[in-house]
Amino acid sequence: MPALRIKSRLLRQLDKDIAAAPTSVRAACLRAKRAMLLARHGALTDAREALTELHQLAFQHPHPEISAWLHMAEGLMGYYTDFSESAQDKVLRACVIARAEGGMPEIEGLALAWLVHFAYYRHDYAALVEYGRDCLAVLRPEHHVAHARFAMALGLAWHHAGDAARAQPWYARARRHAASEGDDASLSALMYNMAEMRAAQACRETLDLAHRNAAELLLGADSVRHYDEAVGAAVMNELTPLLRARILVLQGRYAEARLLYEQNLPQAMSRALTRLDSSRLSDLAWCQANCGSPEQALSQARKAEAELDPSCDPDDRAITHGRLAQVFALLGMAEEAQRHRAMAAQEWTGFAELQQDWRGRLEAAGFQP
Repeated sequence: MPALRIKSRLLRQLDKDIAAAPTSVRAACLRAKRAMLLARHGALTDAREALTELHQLAFQHPHPEISAWLHMAEGLMGYYTDFSESAQDKVLRACVIARAEGGMPEIEGLALAWLVHFAYYRHDYAALVEYGRDCLAVLRPEHHVAHARFAMALGLAWHHAGDAARAQPWYARARRHAASEGDDASLSALMYNMAEMRAAQACRETLDLAHRNAAELLLGADSVRHYDEAVGAAVMNELTPLLRARILVLQGRYAEARLLYEQNLPQAMSRALTRLDSSRLSDLAWCQANCGSPEQALSQARKAEAELDPSCDPDDRAITHGRLAQVFALLGMAEEAQRHRAMAAQEWTGFAELQQDWRGRLEAAGFQP
């Protein structure tokens, strides 16, 4: 997406700040922040061009602050390109440089906020607590982008731990900081993650009945798409349709969900989100089974079994097993269905135990809303 199509108050402010920068070093750091914002909006080509120019400048005129911002920007480029695990290494390097040199609280706080975010997505609660405490120690009130990312990660952590009530104030804090900075990319990410968490909870609550709040969930997913179109965001274009597909399944609208899965799932599976592949494939198999395509449904069910990652969270495994139990039951394969029902029950028990542990860790860390 061309940068000019991005409607962002933060982008306009950065352009003004770059023009008024008192030194070349300050201008370069602001240009790196601008490149990061382009990446967060999905304008990866423009972001890469900007970063290439900055790398050339940094090579000719090395400076630790520019280096720290470039590592931070490259980390986010990796994350938004293919969710690369190397993204964390680059962000961590930015944090190390900022700490070693001192006097860089903005970059240190932002790097730590993203390390909290990465820790949540790995569901590494020990790292989340460690980075979270460090982040709070260095964040300043004016660091709105970092505050928004940190608060979003804490909201997701509480939500995933089974306490949606304590997640809400963190979400509100994230929204407030993002709005204060005119950071539409953070607002878009917040909207998507909240909608995804609500859909995941609905899926956990029921796999075999039309969910009573599915229409409201669908409205939330559609709001993400409309907001992104309004502000010029094109990050993870295939994920919002997949979220919509999951909600359509909850509504029993299998033909519509099947189409969305078939159109968007291959691209999503090419990115580093393998822990979710099996649940999406099992959803697609369920759609195919309900649309009168038993052979395709069986093939997709077998693929979902093969893609089931033993290292992913128990709830993802439980959702996959639960959905596969339904698929095999509908296909008349009773023994297979019972086997998956038993595995799903075991995984749900493990997930409940993990949620209790995570709540205890968050409480002990003092991460109260």
